[in-house]
Amino acid sequence: MRIVSLCPSLTELVFRLGRGGWLVGVTKFCVEPADEVARLEKVGGTKDPRVERIVELAPDLVLLNREENRAEDAAQLEAAGVRLHTSLPRDVEGARALVAELGALLGRDTVAATLCAEIDDACAALDREVRARRPITFCYLIWRRPTMAADAGSYLSALLERAGGVNVLAAANADAAGYPTLEATDLARLDPERVLLSSEPFPFAAKHADELAEATGLPRERFVLVDGRELSWHGSRTATGLLEARRVLALEDRHCAAHTG
Repeated sequence: MRIVSLCPSLTELVFRLGRGGWLVGVTKFCVEPADEVARLEKVGGTKDPRVERIVELAPDLVLLNREENRAEDAAQLEAAGVRLHTSLPRDVEGARALVAELGALLGRDTVAATLCAEIDDACAALDREVRARRPITFCYLIWRRPTMAADAGSYLSALLERAGGVNVLAAANADAAGYPTLEATDLARLDPERVLLSSEPFPFAAKHADELAEATGLPRERFVLVDGRELSWHGSRTATGLLEARRVLALEDRHCAAHTG
């Protein structure tokens, strides 16, 4: 089978399932596993793929994510007769289902079952811990200038909620994740116990935490730099993402400035 993947986490998942050798094209943002994807042809970005080139590669399957990829590109590929698999996990259960579905599609049910078991084990461990401690309110920032955050309808928020977090931003739309723009005064009013600063898509650093603490008046120790791939790459990293969610929510205040890399 010849596969083109237009989403970084799906690319990594194909490799985790042992079918990386079937990939003939990926996006320029598909960076893991680094050594393997380096040799693959890049067919543009997630928002601007080179549709004509993808068709020329004659893939048997193109993997897309409804949030990462544009509907118009999917429509062009479909019109060209290309078989598509489109997904959008919104929570842990959705990510687990995606792993099982792709495993079956790629003939790797046994490997997929192992990945699903890892997710199940992480969930079981978290569920026991969450019952033993109080919820922690959080706000997850994904962009700077303007400051943008993920609402409670997003996959990464669902991971943090499973680890005992409470998103201070309600879901704006029941059918899609929202990423509202916030002012410093909004963040101060929401008063989250954790302000999580993602490593992607904007690469937040300690200096940005300093700026936000000064602008909002919130204590600097509430601002935590987190690994955006672990918390937003569904399927391939759901199990480790749950552990990262536990880590950032369970931090003692004196450790809140630690960067996960």
